[in-house]
Amino acid sequence: MSINISLRQLRVFLAVAQQRHFRRAAEHLHLSQPAVSRHVADLETELGVRLFDRSTREVIPTESGRYLESAIERVLDELEGVLDHVHSEGERRRGKIRIASVPTLSASLMPACIADCAHEYPELTIQLHDQAQTLVLDSVRGGEVDFGIAIEPTEVGDFDSETIMRDPFCLACRPDHPLAQHKTVAWKKLQGQPLVLLDYSSGSRRLIDQAMQKHGVEANVVQQTGHTHTAFRMVEAGLGVTVTPMLSSPPSTLAVRPLTPTEQRAVTLIRRRQRSLSPLASLVWERLRELAAKGALSPPRPRKSG
Repeated sequence: MSINISLRQLRVFLAVAQQRHFRRAAEHLHLSQPAVSRHVADLETELGVRLFDRSTREVIPTESGRYLESAIERVLDELEGVLDHVHSEGERRRGKIRIASVPTLSASLMPACIADCAHEYPELTIQLHDQAQTLVLDSVRGGEVDFGIAIEPTEVGDFDSETIMRDPFCLACRPDHPLAQHKTVAWKKLQGQPLVLLDYSSGSRRLIDQAMQKHGVEANVVQQTGHTHTAFRMVEAGLGVTVTPMLSSPPSTLAVRPLTPTEQRAVTLIRRRQRSLSPLASLVWERLRELAAKGALSPPRPRKSG
């Protein structure tokens, strides 16, 4: 079956889906409202499905319309990037890419990368999806983003991956906690300590559990959180201590101590298995690799005092 759909029809559809109104979409596209209506009707006829439910006040995408809207925006962005690249090699660095990243890396690695790319490639836009590890993996697997930054995923068969750096785990506690009196803290000293840890939506929790088991620690987990910031606030309140990646940047109100022996998590770039990156995505992938190799993305040194 051959489907005859034009790029103009897709752009008009996307404008209507985003504006939720034919007249506003027409103004946005500098077209007449009848022309917009005709393009949408032709697209619905060609696909054989209704894409919008219409009312006097607005138009709402149907289930098929919502699916097409979520998919077509990225496709059109990629197509624009391809056409720009073909038009002129000098325009190769213009366009938008989407990157999914786990929260600790979104807050620590990505600001430096985005700022660096904004300086070097001002016409390149990076859209960051700040998500829990499970959602990062789903976004990459489903093609919703160009690539992801995760913590050594176990589902290695689903992705092509590259580790760009290693991030050590540390202890964060109140300055008046007995463990804060030591320059370093052995993992075995966590035995019996009330622990505030990230939950299992985090890529780090599995590795923290493995490290404690490796060093013979029976974890006394009193609270589990989805975000490191919440864990830090609970530690500040005296509810326990936390094991956290160095890149999570514990606040200055807490004492931070290296855990010994050193246990680390691998910061990993991931993309869909056997799928090539676009030129723009490859550019940022390489930039992240270069920044990590130069130490520009290295974890901060632990604070020696509380």
